[in-house]
Amino acid sequence: MIAESVSVVVESAATIVADAAATQTAPPELGGISYSKASYYTILGLYALSFPGLWSTVARSTKAKIKRKTYVSAGEKADGTQGLGLRQQAGEIMAYMKANNYEVVDAGETITFRGVIPRSLSQALFLSFVTIFGMLSLALVLNIQFNDLELPLIGKPNWYLLALLGPYAGIYYWQSGDRVDDCSVKLVTNEEETENEITVQGSEEELERMWRTLGWQEKGMVRVDGLLDKKMGTVETK
Repeated sequence: MIAESVSVVVESAATIVADAAATQTAPPELGGISYSKASYYTILGLYALSFPGLWSTVARSTKAKIKRKTYVSAGEKADGTQGLGLRQQAGEIMAYMKANNYEVVDAGETITFRGVIPRSLSQALFLSFVTIFGMLSLALVLNIQFNDLELPLIGKPNWYLLALLGPYAGIYYWQSGDRVDDCSVKLVTNEEETENEITVQGSEEELERMWRTLGWQEKGMVRVDGLLDKKMGTVETK
């Protein structure tokens, strides 16, 4: 499969090189195009395909990326460890969620918490920066593609003014207000009560913060100590 993919890439590269050579059989005239049109339009096409990702980044900033993961921790009867029973484990989770401004909205077999995630000024500034950079890139492409364009009453447009749209990405994020997140937790233990299994569904950021804070391990993963383990924690791999 990898060999076939490499072969396709090599053939595509050879085609682009051949097209480039064909477009440059004669020396360019003074002030004319001195680059390969085939390469230019290939890059332009790739840029057009990737540019919608900018809007997707801005739009998804107001919504949580929901994930569902299962973690394990030492149970009450685990050997050689200070494990927790289900009641103690539930109390630990409850204390963690309370400390992070979550409230219980459903306390059945699956406990559901709801919290308000406040807007972040740094996130708004980041989105504005990314949008400005993206608009400047778009302006560069348009300036090359429509270099001789003249519009009625306006004349030759200054495409770089598109960068002025950048701050509106931060405004869009900020006006969306605080985000309401739900997080559901289900606890079970094995028959020997040596291992607790915690199934959590919530935002990706909250899941990442929760397992690191409470010292869980993702089910089916093996924890490997990294070189910077004392400062950065541990790395998990399949």
